[in-house]
Amino acid sequence: MANKSNDNLWTIPIIRSFWIVFTGALLLIFYIVYLSQDLPSIEQLENFDPDLVTRIYSSDGEIIHELFVEKRVFVELDVIPKHMHDAVMASEDRRFRDHWGISLRSVARAIVTNVLSLSYRQGFSTLTQQLARNLYDTIGFRKTVIRKIKEMITAIQIEKTYTKDEILEMYLNSVHFGHGTYGVQAAAKRYYAKDVGDLNIDECALLVGLLPAPARYSPIRHPDKAFARRNTVLRLMREQKYISDAVYVEARSTDIDNIKKYQFRGVAPYFTEYVRRVLETEDERLGINIYRDGLKIFTTLDSRLQQYAEDAIMQSIIPNQNRLNKRLFNDKEEFENLAYLGIFNEDTVRLMMEGELPLYEDLRDKLLVQCAFVALDTKTGAILAMVGGRPDYNDQFNRVTQAKRQPGSVFKPFVYTTAIDNGVPVSKQLLNQPVVLKVPTPDGQWENWNPRNYDESTGGLTTIREGLRRSLNLVSVRMVQEVVPAREVALTAKNLGISTNIRAVDAIALGTSEVYPLEMVAAYSVFANKGVYSTPFGITKIEDRYGNTLIEYYPKQEEMLSEETAFMVTNMLQTVIDRGTGGSARWKYNFYHPAAGKTGTTQGWTDAWFVGFSSQIAAGAWFGIDDPQVSLGKGADGSRAALPSWARFMKTAHDSLYYPKEEFEQPSKVNTFSICQVSKEKPTSLCPIEKELFILGTNPSRLCKIHRR
Repeated sequence: MANKSNDNLWTIPIIRSFWIVFTGALLLIFYIVYLSQDLPSIEQLENFDPDLVTRIYSSDGEIIHELFVEKRVFVELDVIPKHMHDAVMASEDRRFRDHWGISLRSVARAIVTNVLSLSYRQGFSTLTQQLARNLYDTIGFRKTVIRKIKEMITAIQIEKTYTKDEILEMYLNSVHFGHGTYGVQAAAKRYYAKDVGDLNIDECALLVGLLPAPARYSPIRHPDKAFARRNTVLRLMREQKYISDAVYVEARSTDIDNIKKYQFRGVAPYFTEYVRRVLETEDERLGINIYRDGLKIFTTLDSRLQQYAEDAIMQSIIPNQNRLNKRLFNDKEEFENLAYLGIFNEDTVRLMMEGELPLYEDLRDKLLVQCAFVALDTKTGAILAMVGGRPDYNDQFNRVTQAKRQPGSVFKPFVYTTAIDNGVPVSKQLLNQPVVLKVPTPDGQWENWNPRNYDESTGGLTTIREGLRRSLNLVSVRMVQEVVPAREVALTAKNLGISTNIRAVDAIALGTSEVYPLEMVAAYSVFANKGVYSTPFGITKIEDRYGNTLIEYYPKQEEMLSEETAFMVTNMLQTVIDRGTGGSARWKYNFYHPAAGKTGTTQGWTDAWFVGFSSQIAAGAWFGIDDPQVSLGKGADGSRAALPSWARFMKTAHDSLYYPKEEFEQPSKVNTFSICQVSKEKPTSLCPIEKELFILGTNPSRLCKIHRR
C-alpha cells in the first residue's frame, strides 16, 4: 500500500506538469496564431514589391529628376559587388548562410546579456528578421517582445519562400542608408555619385557601417564616427577571412573625402515640376502612383538645350539687375518704399541686390529681375527647354506657364496675321500719324490715350511691312481702326492658342491684354509650321518598372492658318530680324540662321520680350519684375533686355546641335512681283521699282497713277 501511495505521489505532479506545459504550449500556439493575423500572407511574401524611385529622363537620355517617398532603385544581386555581400554578413549576420531565419545562438547570448544588465543592450536580429521588419510595416519598429515574435514568425516564412541569395538581394535593396536613401544603389549614388557596381572595398564597408544607426554614422554630418565605424566593418571582414591583412591595412588607411556633401537636385526644376503636375492628372486614369511605382518618364526636354537656355538667361539677368539697381539707388524715395528700409537695413539690401547675399524672400517680388524662357520644336510642339524663373532663385512659381503679363509689341503679329488672312497685301499703306484711343480704367471708366511710337517718330503713308519692321505703334493702331476690327484680332489670337482674356478694344494692337509666355511661343510656332498649331507637351512615354509601355504621347495638331498666310507673316518677321528692331541678333550676337521674330516692350518698361523662331526651334524670352507696378527702368526694351538671351541661346543651340541653315519654304501661291516704290501699285515704265511678295490674287492690279506720261 505504501508503494502504491508513493507512486501516486509522483504521478500526480507529472500529470499536472504535463497539463500545464500542454496548456501553455496550446496558449502559445493560439497566441502565435493571433499575432499572425496581421502579418504578411504567403502571397505577399512571394511578391516582393518595394516602393521604387520614379525617374524622369530628358530626350537625350539624362536623368533630370526623381520622384519618391523612399528613394530606392532596385538592382540584382550579381550587380552588387561581392565585397558588399561580405561586409553585410560580417557586420550584421555572420551565420546568415547557416541559420533558418533565426540564430538560436544569438538569441541565447542576447537573453543572457539583457538579463544580467537588466536592460535591452543587445539584439539578436538576423538579416532575414531585419528584412521582415523593413518590408512589412505591420510588424512595427518598437523594441518589444511582441514585435520580436512577429519578426521571427515572418523571418521563418521568408526563409521558407526564398533562397539565401534572394533574401540577401531583397535586403540590400530595401535597407535604409540614411538621408532618405533606401537600397545600395540609391546609397551609392547619394554618397559617391556612382553606381553600386563601381564601389570599392572601403566604400562598401562605409555604407554597411551606416546600417545600425544611419543618422549617428552619417559621413556627411559625422565623418569621424563614419570613419571609425567603417574601419570596424573592415576589421570584422578581416577576422572572418573575407579580406586579407594587406587589403585590410590598405582599405582602413583610405580617407573619406570623396563623400558627396550635397544631393543631386535635378535638372530643369521648373520643367520637372511642370511634368509632375501633368503626371498627377494622369495617375488615376493610368492606375499608377508616381511616387512609389518606379516608373520611367520620358520627356521632350533636351538637357543640352536646357543648359544653353539657363546660361543665356543668366548672362542677361546680370545687366538687367544692374540697370534696376542703378535706377533704384539713384531714386531714394522709390528705393525706400520698395525695399521697406524702415524694416530692413539699407546696406544689407544693397549687398543683396548686388548679388553678395541672397535677397530676403519678402523683397524678391519688387527688387529681383525675373525671367521666363521656353523653347519648342516648331514641328511638334515638344518642349525643348524651360526656365520658369531665375536659375539662382528657384521657387514654385513657373513664369512660363503661370505668369500673365502684357506682351506689348510681340502681340502685333496677330494683328497683321488677321489682315493678311483677310486678303490685305503687305504693301497696304497707312498713315504713321497720331491717333486717340479709348481705353478702360481700373474703376471701369474710359479715358483717352494718345499712343506714340517708341522712337517718338511720325510720318506719312507707311506699308504694314514697314510698320511691323520698325514696330510702329501708330500704324498698328490704325490697322485695328481702319483695316481689321479688334474682335477679329482677338479671335485670331484665340485660334493660335492664346487662352487668356484678350480684350477686343483698339488698344489690342499694342498688346495690353495679358498672356502666358508658353502660349505666345506656341502661337509663333504656327508661323514656322506652315499654319499648323501644335499643343505644347513635355512627356513622350511612361514605362513601368519592368519596361512595359503604359502610354505614349504624340503631338496634337490642327491647321489654324493657310500656308500662304503663315509664310507671309514669317517673311515679315524675318524683316524684323534682318533689318528691324531685332537686328542686333545678327550684327551683335552673330546668329545667322534664317529666323523671324519680334521685340516687345510694355508701357513704362515693365515687360521686355523677344519671341522668334527658325525652322527648327521657336523660343521666347520675358524679363520683368514679379510686381508689374515696378519698372525695369528706362531703356529696358525688348531689344536690350530680352533679345540678347534669345540670340545667345539660338546661336549656341543651332551651332552645337548642328542644325542646318534651313530656309522657310515658300508656298506655290506666293510669288514675287514688281511694284512702284512710291505708290505700291503695278508699275509703269516710269516707276522706280521694288520687289515684294504677294499671295496670288492680292498683288496690285491697278497701274501707278503717279508715274504716267
